[in-house]
Amino acid sequence: MNQLRDPEGAEEARRLLSALLGAHGAWLVREGRDRAGVELRRGEWELRVAGGGLVLSYWGEAGARSWRVRAWRAEGEALFLEAAGRAGGRRAPLWLVPRASVASAREVLADARRAECERLAALVCRAAGARLERATLSAGARRGEPGRWARILFRRGVARTRFAATAPVVPAGAETAESFLASALLWLARLEEGTGAGVGGLWLVAPRSLAAAVGERVPLLRAGLRTLVSVYELDAEGGLTHTHAPTLEELLEAPAPQPSRPARAAPRAPSELAAAVAALAPAEIDCVYARKGETLRYLGLPFARARRVAGREQLWFGVEGRARRALSDEGCAEDFAKLLADLAAHRRAGAPERDHALYRAAPEAWLEALLRRDVTRLDPGLRLAPLHAQFRAERGAGAARPVDLLALRRDGRLVVVELKVSEDAALALQGADYWRRVYGQHRAGHIARARLFGDAELSEEAPLVYLVAPLLRFHRSFASLARCVRPEIEMYRFDLNEDWRAGVRVARRVTLTNRLTERIP
Repeated sequence: MNQLRDPEGAEEARRLLSALLGAHGAWLVREGRDRAGVELRRGEWELRVAGGGLVLSYWGEAGARSWRVRAWRAEGEALFLEAAGRAGGRRAPLWLVPRASVASAREVLADARRAECERLAALVCRAAGARLERATLSAGARRGEPGRWARILFRRGVARTRFAATAPVVPAGAETAESFLASALLWLARLEEGTGAGVGGLWLVAPRSLAAAVGERVPLLRAGLRTLVSVYELDAEGGLTHTHAPTLEELLEAPAPQPSRPARAAPRAPSELAAAVAALAPAEIDCVYARKGETLRYLGLPFARARRVAGREQLWFGVEGRARRALSDEGCAEDFAKLLADLAAHRRAGAPERDHALYRAAPEAWLEALLRRDVTRLDPGLRLAPLHAQFRAERGAGAARPVDLLALRRDGRLVVVELKVSEDAALALQGADYWRRVYGQHRAGHIARARLFGDAELSEEAPLVYLVAPLLRFHRSFASLARCVRPEIEMYRFDLNEDWRAGVRVARRVTLTNRLTERIP
């Protein structure tokens, strides 16, 4: 790294960096490797020496950005800058990549995915004894970007019936099961609508873990789709194996793993230290108990952790992306007070800076925090407590994601609540999978034995599923995918007001499936 320690070094760095930046007409700037890039064209950045240091300024998505460069190095055509905010507070590594290099890398990626698509198409046709009609890639997240799934059409049999197959062209595990299945079902619908002719079947081809996860979700589809869909496991040698398609009853009757203990608002009195912090803003701060102490959250955003170390209570504070510090360290009391003041100023409904990191962080956790305080805003028929947040129906590292909220209606029906604040096409499929897992736990008696709802009597009926999102944040394909789910999975769509941070209100409730119109085979 070329360290900048004096005005002379800053001026020399300005001259060298200006020449390097000027060699390309456009650059992609990332504030950290995982942040979205900002494209800058010539004339949209400025390098100058001010206050004895080198300052880089440009206009990004969050407005004007200005960084004091402390060190830099060249990595091929790319540049890496060690930078800090002008006030010396926020620090970030800046990566600057010539736009032409980015385009070249994207084309290499596209070529690799197209080659994998062709390989998979040949493999599927060989296994099916079929003739290939077409093999393409799905659409990417951005215009012109290659997608993650292969789209293969082939014809087989004497009648040359048309079949469809899809498979991932990138590494994909069980965590992508809903998005893979959602994409495949939408593609199947477009094929049938576009040609007016039926498709003989849909092959879902995937590596072992993804194939197993998809196989558990196919029984949740309505009867017409279940007969079309087949799941094939792709082994390391390039072979295809047709996997057994279980019925829903088989899945529900399978031994259900004991649920892990849910994280819930402190079941016992919090420690004196945690209680004292929560008292600073009781309407916003809640306390979640864990075996090793307590986590304090400000409207869903974890900002402090209380632990007992060597018989003494200690508090560590700091939000994600910032270094955590102990309150007992010298000079940290003022920083802790400043953090609380920042949270109060920026993490509230009427915050003036909607782009501030504290306002934008963990929006689903924010919505969850509001509903935890009064879930009857969603449905007056729900019990206020107990209410289990982030309920895990399974244990282990490979377990499914937790249910946002597990609640109980006054009539004894369990309710699975899934929250979204941004568009997610697979929401209905995700809700159906949570229904299966919770229903399996309920039928096995685990929820009753764990007394998750105290002395309340639980109905033997299957759980309800509430899918909740702001009015304009349901994906445009949500209704189509909701119609793919078995009708006996009783699901409801809850459209919330767009300004839900100021108070949750249900703008509309829609019944998505008709109860008991199809028996569980």
